[in-house]
Amino acid sequence: MKRTFLILSLLVVAISCVTEYQPETIRIAPALVVEGQITDQPGPYTVRLTRTGDFSNKGINLLETGAIVSIEDNVGNREALREQSPGVYQTRANGMQGVAGRRYKLTVQTRNGQRFESDAETLTAAPPILNVYTEYNNQLRPGTQVREETWDVYLDTKDPETAGNFYRWEWTHYEAINICQKTEQSDGSFNGLFCCSPCWDIVRCYNCINVSSDANFNGRNLSRQRITTVPYTSRSRYYLEIQQQAISRGAYQFWKSVRGLVNNTGGLFDPAPASVQGNIRNLTSAAEPVYGYFGATGISERGFYVDRGNGQGIPQVSPPVVVSPLAPCFPCENSIYRTPNKPRFWVY
Repeated sequence: MKRTFLILSLLVVAISCVTEYQPETIRIAPALVVEGQITDQPGPYTVRLTRTGDFSNKGINLLETGAIVSIEDNVGNREALREQSPGVYQTRANGMQGVAGRRYKLTVQTRNGQRFESDAETLTAAPPILNVYTEYNNQLRPGTQVREETWDVYLDTKDPETAGNFYRWEWTHYEAINICQKTEQSDGSFNGLFCCSPCWDIVRCYNCINVSSDANFNGRNLSRQRITTVPYTSRSRYYLEIQQQAISRGAYQFWKSVRGLVNNTGGLFDPAPASVQGNIRNLTSAAEPVYGYFGATGISERGFYVDRGNGQGIPQVSPPVVVSPLAPCFPCENSIYRTPNKPRFWVY
């Protein structure tokens, strides 16, 4: 009994001598963050304004509402953007449209009277996408006996003869759906409601920053530029809209820095977020930081269907959904993740 009491006493003393480690929190003063661009495709164009909070594991961005936002070019055209939702500002659908060769800049006046302005950017037309094609893969998943089937998507293009061209590639996947609401049950199954109208889910890769310069292929064909990898989730065709963007040198350097930040490993020498410099400056107080980029972008776009009919195994399908034919339908909500509007190049 005495031996047990002695051991318990030593444990209490040891625990009481441990001081909880509180790592120092990195703090960044609240600053404006600007996201947006104008293109040579029809609008509307969107500019998002937020404010940074403390940079920590639980850091958040606060919506910047009530600002006066406008886009203007070097020939006297100017359009004021309207706040469509908190922190989201848009041009009119039939308003200003970017023109190759013109220079564009963004001006912002916040509700507290601060003024911000972007550097003027020249809009450059993007060369056309010449060809889009796929390469089928059937490989063992590392450490397992499971084979993974995918299709890599590539494109070919022709770089202009002039040096100093910079590119960014983006893609959007639309998938036709007939169930617009799913509810998981206690047994892991799903109940659902049919859509009230035609509907498509939207998938984008927000962390896929795919940029390049023509330093190594100026004036020549660019072949096998990888765009994305398509999963084997069905034997049906997989619809993609692919954008080839002509961006400025500044935008290229910005997105290249962001890509490095997104892909860093968290090591000692990884760059801090504040090291990513944009093209926005604070006219009211030059010492206060501002983040983000406003670009002028030429776009070449193409729709493409990936044929998954040559898949050899069983597709990785989602769990089935039980739908009662007597249940009411659910509306197809128009958002960044879903749309009732038929995609531009949709033919099926």
